[in-house]
Amino acid sequence: MNATMTAPALAATDRCDRCNAQAYVRVVLPGGADLLFCSHHWNRHEDVLRPQAVAVVDETHRLDAKPVDITD
Repeated sequence: MNATMTAPALAATDRCDRCNAQAYVRVVLPGGADLLFCSHHWNRHEDVLRPQAVAVVDETHRLDAKPVDITD
């Protein structure tokens, strides 16, 4: 039997474990523990954490997204 683990999407209330800024990356470690990072701290620690991760949810692309104009 294969178990599939999916990491939940990140919400605006998810905060970086290092600096409390909004988290854009979730790293799921073996055993199910997860770490949350802002883009800055993910860039700083990615090389060490990515090889150990079971899953990485990287939503840093949202930082470049253009806002939607809802006044139309």
